[in-house]
Amino acid sequence: MNLIESAKETLLIEADTLQKAAERLDENFTKAVELILQTKGKLIITGVGKSGLVGAKMAATFASTGTSSFFLHPTEALHGDLGMIGREDTLLAISSSGESEELTKILPHIKRFEIPLIGMTGNRNSSLGQYADVWLDISVEKEACPLNTAPTASTTLTMALGDALAVALMRQRGFKKEDFASFHPGGALGKKLFVKIKDLMRTENLPVITQTTPLKEAIVTMSEGKLGNVLITDEDGKLSAILSDGDLRRALMQEGFSMDERAYTYATKAPKSYHNTELLASEALEIIENARIQLLPITDEEGKIAGVLHIHDLVNAGIKSK
Repeated sequence: MNLIESAKETLLIEADTLQKAAERLDENFTKAVELILQTKGKLIITGVGKSGLVGAKMAATFASTGTSSFFLHPTEALHGDLGMIGREDTLLAISSSGESEELTKILPHIKRFEIPLIGMTGNRNSSLGQYADVWLDISVEKEACPLNTAPTASTTLTMALGDALAVALMRQRGFKKEDFASFHPGGALGKKLFVKIKDLMRTENLPVITQTTPLKEAIVTMSEGKLGNVLITDEDGKLSAILSDGDLRRALMQEGFSMDERAYTYATKAPKSYHNTELLASEALEIIENARIQLLPITDEEGKIAGVLHIHDLVNAGIKSK
């Protein structure tokens, strides 16, 4: 069997495992979801070995989708961390065989404290299966491993079933995109939904000149400002024009061009600007892209310059338009 055939076989075995698991879902899945929804405390995930690694991922998924959750290793629980589990919590224990030694040792203590237990195991008659208040079947016909020993199809199924629980809980709670972003403020979605113009705009050392400033002085200001633009204000201090490096290049091609001419002569009059600093940065990026500009001046209610938003600042901050 060549490498491609081996890979295909692995994927097909695991896909078949998921398909059969989907077909045998029953009221136990519903009971598990309802039990978690009724939990006033936290959903605690535990497991050993590969099951523990999958459990840690599941806890992270639950925590980021509205279900307060963390992973607890059974061995650590036996050596003092059992106190991390409260009477208002629910425990979700994972073991393919249902007989993992470290895990089975804590089960009597869980039942003694009357803590609800969801057992994910492939053996309903195992210790975990018997102790569980709700049993979720993670049995597989065979592993994708050619020796039928290494956890492959079984760990795939366990992780997928954990995802199914998380998604069902999200839907039951009416969990929205905004809620997800609030748990991921540093992620792309969080930035898109929460970062505003006021968070990224520059307000200090802006390259500003007046309508009477000669072009040669404007070029010095443009160079010092390092924005590729200078902002031009009228006699009342209101934004009236912008001279960009593109405007300057086009001016050089004109007959009668003079460095002693006012910069305002060659500038773009009534430039695109915005005044609401509460606007999302992602929406501001759309404005910049649609207008095909690099710099968006931000003005106050009187039209005076409050700051600027440069496309490079948006890109460097990881902001993306819709």
